[in-house]
Amino acid sequence: MEYDIVKSLLIAILLGFAIGMQRSMTYIYKKEQTFAGSRTFALIALAGYLAGWLERYISGFIFIAMAVIGFLVGLSYFLKVKTSQKRGMTTQIAAIITFVLGLMVWFDLENYAVFIGVIMIILLEIKPRLRRIESHISTTDTSAVILLLAMSFVVLPVLPDQMIGPYKLFNPYKTWLMAVIISGISFVGYVAIKVLGQKHGVFLTGAAGGLISSTAVSVSLSKMFQKRNELLNNYAGGIAVAATFMYLRVLFEAFVIHPELAVRLAPAYIGASLAGLVFSYYLFIHSKAVEISLENPSIAKNPLQLSEAIKFGLIFGIIYGAIAFVQTRYGNIGVYIVSLVSGITDVDAITLSLSQMAKDSKLANEASMNGIVIASVTNSIVKLIIVYWIGGARLGWKLMQFFMITLGIMLAGLLVSERLIF
Repeated sequence: MEYDIVKSLLIAILLGFAIGMQRSMTYIYKKEQTFAGSRTFALIALAGYLAGWLERYISGFIFIAMAVIGFLVGLSYFLKVKTSQKRGMTTQIAAIITFVLGLMVWFDLENYAVFIGVIMIILLEIKPRLRRIESHISTTDTSAVILLLAMSFVVLPVLPDQMIGPYKLFNPYKTWLMAVIISGISFVGYVAIKVLGQKHGVFLTGAAGGLISSTAVSVSLSKMFQKRNELLNNYAGGIAVAATFMYLRVLFEAFVIHPELAVRLAPAYIGASLAGLVFSYYLFIHSKAVEISLENPSIAKNPLQLSEAIKFGLIFGIIYGAIAFVQTRYGNIGVYIVSLVSGITDVDAITLSLSQMAKDSKLANEASMNGIVIASVTNSIVKLIIVYWIGGARLGWKLMQFFMITLGIMLAGLLVSERLIF
C-alpha cells in the first residue's frame, strides 16, 4: 500500500470528521437531532475521495456519486422540514462541500482542501456571533455598506487618475480614494460601537468614539461632565483614550497610503500612544464605576452618508491642491501653514494628503512628517481648548497634563526618527 494514498485518505477522513464534530456539538448544545454527525461527515468525505479514485476505472463515476449524495442530502432536508418545520440547510450545504473536499484531496489538492475546511469550520462556528452582529444592524447600516461598495467598486474605477483643472491641482481618483479610505476606517469604528452594545463605560466610549472622531468625543464627554462633575477621572480618561486613538488612527492612515512614511512616523506616534494609554489607565484605576449611553448622535452617528463622503472628498481635494500650490511657491513653510490651518478642524484629510504627496514624490518625507505632526499638535490644542471651554478648568487641567506628556513624547520621537534617518 502506498504511503501517499494512506496519507491523503486520512486527511480526507479527518477533514470530514472535524466538520461533522462541529455540526454534532452545535446540535448537542441546542438539544436537537441532526441528520449527520462526525462519522457520517467522515464517510461523506471518504465518498468524495473514492469517487475521484474510481473515476479512473469508471468514467462518470464522480457525477454518479455526487448525484447520490445530493439526493440523500436533499431527502434529509425534506424530512427535516416535514417533521420539525425548520428550514435551515446549513448542515446539508456543509455535507455537499465535505464531499467536494474529499474529491479535492484525491486530486492532490489537500492543502487547499484543508484550508477551505478550516475556513468552513470557522464560518459554522461563528453563527452566534454573527447573530449578535446582525441584531445590531439596521436598514441604515445596510444602506451604508452598499454605499461603501458603490464608492469603492463603481465610482472609483471610472475616475481619471490625473491632475486636472486650470493649475493641474485636482486629482479626481485620489480625492475619491481618500473618501473611500476614511469612510471605511470610520465605518469600522461605527460597527465597533454597534456591536459592543448600547451602554458601556466612559472609557470604552472614548476608545470606540475615538475611532471616528476624537473631537466629537471631547465635546460630548465635556458636556456630560457638566452634569456629573464628581466623575472627573472618568470623563478625563474617556477624552484621553479618544485622543490616544486619534494618534493611532493617524499612523494607520499614513501606513495605508505610504508605509515608508508611516515607519518614520512610528517612533513619534507609537510613543505618544503608549504614553496616552498609560495615562488613561492611571485615570481608569482611579475612576468610579459608571455607565453612559452611546446613543449620543455625535458619537454613534453612521459615518457612511453620501453627503459626508462628498464633503470629506472635497476637503481632501482642496487640501491636496493647496499643498501642491503653496509648496511650489513658498516651499515647506507653505506646507506647514496649510497643515496648521487644516489641523484646526480635521487631522485625517491632511494626513492622507501629505502621505499621498510623499508617495507621489511631490513632497519630501521629512516635510510630510513635520506637516502631519503640526496638524496633530494643532488638533490636540483645539481639543484642549474645547475641553476648557465646555468642561471647565478641572477637566481642562487633567487633559492639559495628558497632552503635555503625549505631545512631548511625540516631538521627542520625531527628533529620534530624524536622527535615525540622517
